[in-house]
Amino acid sequence: MSKKRILILIPARFASTRFPGKPLAKILGISMIQRVLENCSHASAPGFEFESFVVTDDPKVEEHIKSFSSNVVRVDDDVISGTLRIQLAYERFFKDRNNERNYDLVINVQGDEPLLDSSDLVKLAQFHLKSSFDITTLVKKQMGFEEDFHDYNKVKVAMSEETGTAFYFSRAAIPYKRDTNADLENDYWFLHIGVYSYRPNALTRFSSHPETRLENLEKLEQLRALEIGLTIGAHKTESIVVGVDRPEDIKKVEEVLNDRK
Repeated sequence: MSKKRILILIPARFASTRFPGKPLAKILGISMIQRVLENCSHASAPGFEFESFVVTDDPKVEEHIKSFSSNVVRVDDDVISGTLRIQLAYERFFKDRNNERNYDLVINVQGDEPLLDSSDLVKLAQFHLKSSFDITTLVKKQMGFEEDFHDYNKVKVAMSEETGTAFYFSRAAIPYKRDTNADLENDYWFLHIGVYSYRPNALTRFSSHPETRLENLEKLEQLRALEIGLTIGAHKTESIVVGVDRPEDIKKVEEVLNDRK
């Protein structure tokens, strides 16, 4: 029985609006993008074959990756999202035109998730291949409706815990808690973790469709998938994951890493 082939692609742009040069930012002396690539490269499971590559549009990032790994490809096209960049990379560098040795899944791992563990990628791939979802992603349960719940940088997910189906993603505080007399502290919501597993045909369909209205309003590309009828499954993780959106987030990541020592 042939192994399931999983391609992990990590988009890494140098020119981030909120944090220029983010992929090369040092976290306890090691660049963020090196941490992400090395974490992904540890993904392994019986019956699976994982490969991990950085996809970048910047020569500085490419040169840095090549100083410790050959797993980097350049896609210089001016695109609006990391998903479109990995679609171009998949088509140009990895897709088997004869469909004899193609990938079963393409996983998009954001280059600003330095704490993401390879075990979560393995579990996501296993969850996806056992399901009928077009796309799957990671979420994490968050207790209490406090500061993070109202932070527009923290994307929330409305989902079914019974089926794992994601209904909607928003920067807004969802779900709305109508009964304000209820116990807010012990209730929970789901935080979206920016990792997507695509069946290759779903990645192609998503990338070939123009930007949609809700996607443009919230600036969340996963809404395009939902608007065009693709299904998204949500797999829960218990891991501590801290995405780096701004320079001050580096300290948060370092605190977690120091606690692990």
